[in-house]
Amino acid sequence: MAERMENVSIKVRLRPTKEQAEHIDKTFGCCRWLWNRILADEQEFYAATDQHFLPTPARYKKEAPFLKEADSQALATVHQNLRQAFQAFFKNNGAGYPAFKRKKAGRDAYTIYRQTYSSGKGANLYLTERGIRMPKIGLVEARFHRRPLHWWTLKSATVSKSPAGNYDCSLTFAYPAKEPEAVLPTEENVLGLQYSISRFYVDSRGYSPDPPHWLAESQQKLRRMQKKLARMERGSGRYQKQLQKIQRLHEHIANQRRDFAHKESRRIANAWGAVCLQEIDLRQAARERKLGSPLESGFGQFRLMLEYKLRRQGKRLILVDRYFPSAKTCGACGHVEEGLPPEAKTWVCPECGTRHIRAVNGAQNIKRQGLAQISA
Repeated sequence: MAERMENVSIKVRLRPTKEQAEHIDKTFGCCRWLWNRILADEQEFYAATDQHFLPTPARYKKEAPFLKEADSQALATVHQNLRQAFQAFFKNNGAGYPAFKRKKAGRDAYTIYRQTYSSGKGANLYLTERGIRMPKIGLVEARFHRRPLHWWTLKSATVSKSPAGNYDCSLTFAYPAKEPEAVLPTEENVLGLQYSISRFYVDSRGYSPDPPHWLAESQQKLRRMQKKLARMERGSGRYQKQLQKIQRLHEHIANQRRDFAHKESRRIANAWGAVCLQEIDLRQAARERKLGSPLESGFGQFRLMLEYKLRRQGKRLILVDRYFPSAKTCGACGHVEEGLPPEAKTWVCPECGTRHIRAVNGAQNIKRQGLAQISA
C-alpha cells in the first residue's frame, strides 16, 4: 500500500512570562513593520520602473537595527507570505491586492520553521514535557490538550495573539500515512446534507443536530455587552475593560462554533461512506441575511472539516451544483415548483400531491443527484 506524507496541526495555549510576552509582541511589531516597508518599497519601485521587485529582509537591518531582536525565520516568512500574496493577486483567483497592516486591526502572528544544527547541538525548535523551546525566547510553558505521536516530525510553529490577549501556538507535524482504501459509495452508505438556518443542517434521513442554543445565548449576551459599551465614554478605563470583555466573548463564540463543527464532522465522517452536499456561495448567502448567514453559523468551516476527515478515510465529499433546485424538486415525480417561496417549510407537489418537508426533501434530492454524478 502506497504511503504519502500527511500534515497535521495541534494548537496549544502558551503561557509566556512577562519578558517572553514582551519579546513575542516585539516580534509581531517587527513583522508588521517589515511587511509595510517591503510593500511600500515595492509600490515605489513599480511606479518608477513598471516592474515588480520585493527586497529581502536583510536589506533593512542596517536601517532598522530593532529587526535583529526578532527571529530571522519570522522575518523571512513575512517576505515569503507577501510574495505569495502577490502571486495570488496576479492569478486573478479572487484575491485582492496586498494591503498594509495596522497594529489594532488584523491578526498578529509569525511562523518559525524547525532547523537542525549541523554542529550536532540539536534543533532550534522542539517540544518538552512542560512547553515549547523557541529560538530567542527559550522555553515557553504551554498547555497541551493533545500530544503528537512519536513518529511525527515537527515542521513549524506559528505563534499568534488573539484580540482577547491570549497567546497560542499552532504546531505543524508531518507523518507518513498509508493511502486509505477507497470506499465505494452506495445507496446505503451515502448521506445527503441540506444546509438549514435554524438547525445547521438536515440530512436525507430527516435527522438534524440539536439547535446550537449556546450560540444564540452567547450572541444575546454579546448584544447586551455591546449596548453597555455604547453608553460608555470612548477611551476611558471602563470602556477599555468592557471592550476586552467583548473580545474575550468573541473568542469564546468562535471556539464554541469550531468545537461544534469538529464534533459533527467527525461523527458523520466515521459513520458514512460518502456525503453529498450542495455547493453554497457563502458570501452571496451572507449578503442575503434575511434568512440567516452560513458564515455566522460556521457552515463553511464545517464543510472544510468534513472534506478532509472523509478524505483521510478514503471516502468522498460529493458536491452538487449550486444551481440544482434541490428544495424545489419533488422527490416522488421530479416536478420542479419554480414558484416555491424561500420561507416555505412545507409544500405539496401540484403534479402528484406528495407533501414535502422542504429541508428533508432537499437533502434527499441532493443525495440522488450526488449518486447520479458519480455513476455517470
